[in-house]
Amino acid sequence: MKCNNAMGLWSKIKGKGTQFRGPPAVGEAIKNNLPTSEMIDSCSVAGPGFVNVVLSKNWMAKSIQKMLVEGIDTWAPQPPVKTAVVDFSSPNIAKEMHVGHLRSTIIGDTLARMLEFSKVKVLRRNHVGDWGTQFGMLIEFLFEKFPNFEDATETAIGDLQAFYKASKQRFDSDPAFKERAQQAVVRLQGGEEKYRRAWAQICEISRTEFHKVYQRLGVHLEEKGESFYNPYIPGVIEGLTKQGLVEESQGARVIFIEGINIPLIVVKSDGGFNYASTDLAALWYRLNEEKAEWIIYVTDVGQQQHFDMVFKAAKRAGWLPQGDNYPKASHVGFGLVLGEDGKRFRTRNTEVVRLVDLLDEAKNRSKAALIERGKGEEWTEEEIESTADAVGYGAVKYADLKNNRLTNYTFNFDQMLNDKGNTAVYLLYAHARICSIIRRSGKDVEELKNKGTLVLEHKDERDLGLHLLQFAEVVEEACTNLLPNVVCDYLYNLSEIFSKFYSNAECKVIGSDKETSRLLLCEATAVVMRKCFNLLGITPIYKI
Repeated sequence: MKCNNAMGLWSKIKGKGTQFRGPPAVGEAIKNNLPTSEMIDSCSVAGPGFVNVVLSKNWMAKSIQKMLVEGIDTWAPQPPVKTAVVDFSSPNIAKEMHVGHLRSTIIGDTLARMLEFSKVKVLRRNHVGDWGTQFGMLIEFLFEKFPNFEDATETAIGDLQAFYKASKQRFDSDPAFKERAQQAVVRLQGGEEKYRRAWAQICEISRTEFHKVYQRLGVHLEEKGESFYNPYIPGVIEGLTKQGLVEESQGARVIFIEGINIPLIVVKSDGGFNYASTDLAALWYRLNEEKAEWIIYVTDVGQQQHFDMVFKAAKRAGWLPQGDNYPKASHVGFGLVLGEDGKRFRTRNTEVVRLVDLLDEAKNRSKAALIERGKGEEWTEEEIESTADAVGYGAVKYADLKNNRLTNYTFNFDQMLNDKGNTAVYLLYAHARICSIIRRSGKDVEELKNKGTLVLEHKDERDLGLHLLQFAEVVEEACTNLLPNVVCDYLYNLSEIFSKFYSNAECKVIGSDKETSRLLLCEATAVVMRKCFNLLGITPIYKI
């Protein structure tokens, strides 16, 4: 390990009457003042003042063995928060979940998993769009198509997306229908029973559709949609008005935000509420009722300014502290998913891609690849299905998460399902190979953990050990900066470093005089890989 603090310190003390004559002398002073520690084997100063620290291989080996005995949870970071809200996925009722929702769902789930691993209580919130003027149109159309609307099911309605389109077409072309739809909104929002029941029916049918996606992805969310926060809006706006934050502007009521030339509209000129009204009420609720110390919103980068304005309004109101202290709110933006043509990812007829179909295709392709490799004869149907699930869905998730979330990425099945390069397939197979090494040894790895001893003599063993020990700080960095790709980079590098160790003839595992130690190193690598998969929402496979 190299420490370059001496150069930084020298630039601060230079010319201030110090006894040091340049960075190397500062480096020597740092080296000479380091307390003795079982972690450190030796220290030296090199070049322009680098302090080189050699970690003790005994300490490294003991730390890894302790993790094997006590479990990977002992390596979890400890962020300074007890409760966090992660607001992610958030599709609109009666509309198809599209690729943008896929990104939000995958990224949000990983952030929630990283915080949960770090012992934070995470409220996984699905802030669905289940309120607003479009419901008048949908309810009125439902009454027309199904006089006994409570019999309407997903099967009866068929494609909810088509139902939405047909109702919108009717709304735009038939003034009498439009009039009835506008009345329906008023009656729904006034709490009229029949309209509430029809609204609940439409929401339920939509939920069934969403559930198909969440089930395939293994993602759990608790729904608290726009309608949940609606009753809190008037009180929240009244509170902000009393503080002098809300002003009249062109018939609307707005909050002016310093440095932004458009105001945040909190009550429209027709007296109605909007996204900003709901988001302020939701933020208030999360801080005051749910006592969240960190509130994380996962949406596309296009909504960055909106959330920036909401957070600044909350700071002006004193709900959130100035600066970067807790409680705090963070917007996690992400880029677009592009097709092969470099444009927004769509099907041939320019429709948005249905997520269920996309996930099914990933699974079917990975199943076909398994059968092509002759697994149809070797494995049970159940083994083929579960492996195809793990590989297909894992490939889609990893292809998304390995990029810095702010960049756009191109969706390409062939690339993401390739078993070479930085893909989930390569990593899942690498994990399965490690498991097969341990199985081939015929040894009981649980027994070895308690009775065997891990030693890191060879350079490749030490390199692998050092990388394993960096796991906790990598997860902490990914959590702090809300960047899942940091975990992906670490996992891919771990796989490559393991491969170098295992393919070195000097590091033979089975049948060597260091077999026990090297099996423990294999097991430690598999344990860390599995935890990385778990954080990324990917199911590991144990044989290929």
